[in-house]
Formats: sequence, structure tokens, C-alpha cells
Amino acid sequence: MDHAKPTAIPDTPFVNEVRLKARHWIAVSAILVMVMLLTPALWKRLERFEPGPDYRIPYDLSKDYWLYERRLQQVAPTNVVVLGDSVVWGEYVRPDGTLSHFLNEQSGQPGKFLNAGVNGLFPLAFEGLIRYYGRPLRRHKVILHCNVLWMSSPKADLSTDKEERFNHAELVPQFFPRIPCYKADLNHRLSAVIERHFTFSEWATHLQIAYFGQKSIPNWTLEDDGNDPPHYPNAYKNPFAQITFAIPNEPVVDPERGPGSSRHKPWSTTGTSGSLGEGSTRFEWVGLDHSLQWDAFQRLVKLLQSRDNNVLVVVGPFNESIVAVENRPAFRLLRDGVADWLAKNNVQYLVPASLPSALYADASHPLSEGYQQLASRLSSDDTFQKWLASK
Repeated sequence: MDHAKPTAIPDTPFVNEVRLKARHWIAVSAILVMVMLLTPALWKRLERFEPGPDYRIPYDLSKDYWLYERRLQQVAPTNVVVLGDSVVWGEYVRPDGTLSHFLNEQSGQPGKFLNAGVNGLFPLAFEGLIRYYGRPLRRHKVILHCNVLWMSSPKADLSTDKEERFNHAELVPQFFPRIPCYKADLNHRLSAVIERHFTFSEWATHLQIAYFGQKSIPNWTLEDDGNDPPHYPNAYKNPFAQITFAIPNEPVVDPERGPGSSRHKPWSTTGTSGSLGEGSTRFEWVGLDHSLQWDAFQRLVKLLQSRDNNVLVVVGPFNESIVAVENRPAFRLLRDGVADWLAKNNVQYLVPASLPSALYADASHPLSEGYQQLASRLSSDDTFQKWLASK
């Protein structure tokens, strides 16, 4: 009986693989580059974004810098852009209670003044926001708010050596000038620098913030509900169903803001340090010669000037009533120093007088009526009107 010889095992095992040659790698790289370049641009055509006259970047999207730049790309030549931190944004008020809203009301031209404030911003981050995401503002007329609150202590100035966590850390200078209280590791710093110059990465962050609660898709999928034992409501959801191509807006009813909010009250009636009465707070003012925030604000002004922006700086108004009497001369010296620098550098500026104490919610944020009064003061000022009429 014949027996077949066993088949010899090949020396080289069979592997189901494709080996790319140099020209294949070039083709794959070209495709990836095209996808990365075209996806953010195509996304703008697919995603609905139709801001109204009183639009401001929603609180939950404060770190969506790609969206902020997109907003600035819609600025018309006749618009006046109001730049600033939460004072411009309107921490305690609704969109129709902000400075830009009342400036529009005073001018009789709805939509002329745009709210380009960002909640949680400060000069060191503000400089980064405008430098890397504010290019569409070139040659536009800009009102820039200067909030001296950021020089009210070494902690606020970020010049203390003790590590501090703060908003918008991705926007601050990552390496130079050095920020003593910023202790991020090298990986975080490099990631922040790369994202500023990589539009695809900015767009990916936009998706996370706008549709996945500021989380990556894996972290969103594994998010628990906080119960014990925990449940994972997103574990079996289709993440692509989250992408609605409609950017979230502010809530219609916001319990944190507006006249119906428990926070929309004069500072002297709240449970803060201001409840002790007028002159109850002593600030550790940081001198302009040593302030990191002031240095950043100066760089910001010069950056806007280099981009042919017609800039008007509004200093304050700070709630002087909250400042301890013996501490007020230091505050006024700092405020006057800001004005002196602006004058010497040929920057148009206004230093409005402090509003009535009851129109502030805290040291620097007005209530709705305070913004209305401030807008009225600005609109009736000759310097403001001449600047507004200038080219």
C-alpha cells in the first residue's frame, strides 16, 4: 500500500501582510495630509453656526478656541469687536445684559458691537488667544477691556512660586516668559504648543468640547454616573450619534445668570467678603514693574497694533467701594500707571469712574444695570465718539 509522503513545512511561515514600498508610503502620507487639511474646512460647511446679535461663546465652550476663531471670521468690516475677560463676557448677566448689548442699544444699530469676551480669561491667556486664534481680527476696530483685578495679588498675577491651577492654561506662554506657579510637565506644554499650530488638532478638540462634554471619545464612553455602584450610561451608545452638526447654545433659562438668578445681586448683599461692608477688602496690588499680567497686556496691545487694529482700551471701572480705604492709594497708583503707559504709547483709552457700589456683583463685574450705565457713559464720551467715527 502506497503512502503519500508528508508535506514539508516551509521554512518561512505564511503571513497575511502587505508590504508598502516607498511610493505607497508617499501616497498614504499624501492622503492623510489631505484629510487633515480638508476636514476642518469641510466641517464648517456641515456644522450649523448662526450667532445672533448678542451671541457670546457659551460658558461650556469657553475652551473651544477653534470655535472662537470661527466666530471672529464672521466679523464684518462695520463691526466693533469688544475684547475682554468675564467682565466683557458678562459673568452674572444674560447675553442681553452685557456691555456689548447696551452699546448696541445706545448706538441704535443691533449687532454693531460684538461680544468677543471669554469667560475665565486673563491677560497671559488673552495674549495667546489673540496671537494664535485672533488673526481674523486684523484691521478691525477693537474695544479692549483692561481689568486691574489680575494685578490684585501675586496669586492673581500668577507670579507666586506656589503651584496654582488656572483656566486656559493651554493659552499661556509654555516656556518663555516663565510663569512661576505653572508646573505643567513637558508633554502637556508641547501638546499645547502643537495644537496652536495644527488646525486638525484644534478641530478635534472642538468635537470633544462641543459634543462629548469636554472629554475624549474613550473617556466619554467610560464616564460613570457618580452612583455607588457606578453605572456607565454611555458604554453602549454610538458616539457618532452625539455629533448633531449643531453647536450648543446657552440655556434658555440659566440659574447662574440674569436678574432671575440668585447670583445677580449687589456684592454687599451676598455671602462673600464684601458682605462686611464698604472698604472691607485689602488687596496685595502687584506693581506694574513686576506684574506678569501687565507685561502680557502690553504685549497684547502691541500685537493688535501690529495687525493694524484701531484699538480703544477701557480701563475698569473697578469697584472702588470694596477696597479698604488705606489700600485705595495703591489701587489708584496702579490704575494711573496703566493710563500713563497707554498715553505714552499712543493708544486711545478711557478710564470711566467707578459705578455706584450697588451695581457691582463683586470687585469688577457689574450687574445688568451697571453695564447699561457704563455703556451710556461710554457712548456720551467725546473720546469714544471720535474714536468710533475714525477709520
